[in-house]
Amino acid sequence: MNIIKIDSVNSTNSELKKLCSEQRLPSFSTIVAGKQTAGRGQAGNFWESEPYKNLTFSVVLFPENLPAKQSFIISRIFSLAVKETLDKYTGHISIKWPNDIYYQDKKICGILIENEIIGNNISSSIIGIGLNINQELFISDAPNPISLRQITNKTYHLNDFLDSILKIAEEKYQQFLSGNIEIICNEYQNALYRKSGYYAYEDKNGRFQACIKEVKDDGTLILETGDKEIKHYQFKEVRFI
Repeated sequence: MNIIKIDSVNSTNSELKKLCSEQRLPSFSTIVAGKQTAGRGQAGNFWESEPYKNLTFSVVLFPENLPAKQSFIISRIFSLAVKETLDKYTGHISIKWPNDIYYQDKKICGILIENEIIGNNISSSIIGIGLNINQELFISDAPNPISLRQITNKTYHLNDFLDSILKIAEEKYQQFLSGNIEIICNEYQNALYRKSGYYAYEDKNGRFQACIKEVKDDGTLILETGDKEIKHYQFKEVRFI
């Protein structure tokens, strides 16, 4: 596996994208940074990560014949890889749709996926992951960050987590290439935050109670209200309360 370690970088996603424009890399090539000065989260948000305390890295894939409308399988694969890695160290880990990793009601990991599309297919996918491991104090205005050290009061070797995430992700990617997509989808569904029961949500029309029915192949979240109304949402169209 091609792993490139960098002491400091603005953004691992941006650096890997630049590298891909300069040379042909194999799938699962990975850039890992000890210090990320301008880490990016979803929707342009800033990702706080204390230098050398957490795992910040990006992975590139070059899928063949993956329709853009089915690209959410990549999000499922990598969110499951992070969850299953963290499961080795603590309980109460889940995936908050679409791909945030939660410990109970706090966010321990963010994933930013940037796809390049040619025609109707994904030509490349860069998966950026920020995993809070050894950080003891968060100073940004992020509402609910937490690290594994805060959960367990232990300090960890970052490489152990990188190796595990990449190994699990590659195994699941091979499952996908072999056509075993349903297994991955079921694992993702079973790992979801608030996967059963009714909870409060908010969309452009206000707050409501609903349960999660499913997540579609394109990443659409399907909710069902108490009076059996079915609601469909893309990313950022609904908020968990």
